[in-house]
Amino acid sequence: MKLRLFAVLGAASMLLAPLAQAEDASWTQAQQPFRIYGNTWYVGTHGLSAILITSPQGHVLIDGTLPGNAKLIEANIEALGFHMKDIKLILNSHAHSDHAGAIATLAEASGAQVSASQAGAKALMAGGDDPEDPQYGETAHYPPIARVGVVADGGSARVGNIEVQAHYTPGHTPGSTSWTWRSCEENRCLNMVYADSVTALGNKDYRLRDLKHPNREPEFRHTFDIVAGLQCDILMTPHPDASDFLEKVALRDQGKLPNPLVDTKACKTYADAARVRFDSKVQEELKRTH
Repeated sequence: MKLRLFAVLGAASMLLAPLAQAEDASWTQAQQPFRIYGNTWYVGTHGLSAILITSPQGHVLIDGTLPGNAKLIEANIEALGFHMKDIKLILNSHAHSDHAGAIATLAEASGAQVSASQAGAKALMAGGDDPEDPQYGETAHYPPIARVGVVADGGSARVGNIEVQAHYTPGHTPGSTSWTWRSCEENRCLNMVYADSVTALGNKDYRLRDLKHPNREPEFRHTFDIVAGLQCDILMTPHPDASDFLEKVALRDQGKLPNPLVDTKACKTYADAARVRFDSKVQEELKRTH
C-alpha cells in the first residue's frame, strides 16, 4: 500500500509541555493506515500511534489515542480489511489520554480484553486520575476501563500465534511499558519494538531529585538502559515524530530507500537522546536549588 504524506512534524513536539501538546492538530489528523512489516500495521492518527498486530486467531491493538479518535481508529482497521470484533486484546504504553483515551470505547466495540503493567492497569481503571503521575493535575481524564488485566514485567500476552512481551519502562509515568514482538515476511522475521515515551515531563511541583520520591532518577536511568538494550529492528513510539517514523515510511513507499524503517541501532539512539535531555534537566534542577 502506497502512502502519501505531505507534512511530517519534527521531534521537537516531544519536548513541549503537556498543555501545549493537547493543542497539536496532528493528534486528530486522519492518517491513511499502512503495513509496517509482516503482520504489523499502523492504524493511528498522523500524530499519535496505534499499532495493530494480526493473526488468523485474532488481533492485538496497542494504544487507542485520544477519546475522540475512536471512530478514526476503527475506520483505519476496517479500511485494511480487518474487523473490530477480531481484536482480542488491547495493550497500552502509558495511561495518558492521548494514548489511552479511546481504549474504553474500542474495547466495548470489539469485546477485547485490556491489559497493561501493574501501575498502568490501576491508572486505566481510574481514567487517568493517578496522583502518582508526574503530570498529575495537568493531564485530561478519560472514560475509565472497568477491568484491566496485568502483564508482569518480562511477561507475555498472547493471541493466537502473536506473543507480545512487556518491558516495564517507568519514568514518563509509573506504569510506562514498552512492548516487543516478532513479525515475519516470507522467511525473514524482525524484532519489533513499541518503545514508550522516555521524556521527563512533570507538573510545577515535579522534581527528578526529590527526597519524597527517591526512585525517580534511578528508575529513569534504568529505563534508558532497558530500551537501549532491546533487540530492535524496527522502532515504533507513541508519538511517531519522536523517531521520524512517518517520514521514513514515506521514503520507503516512494522507493527512495529499500527499508529505512529497519535500524538495529534505533532503540539505542532513542534512549541515548533521552538520556542527554534527562541529564540536562537534572543539571537545571541542581542550578535552581543552589
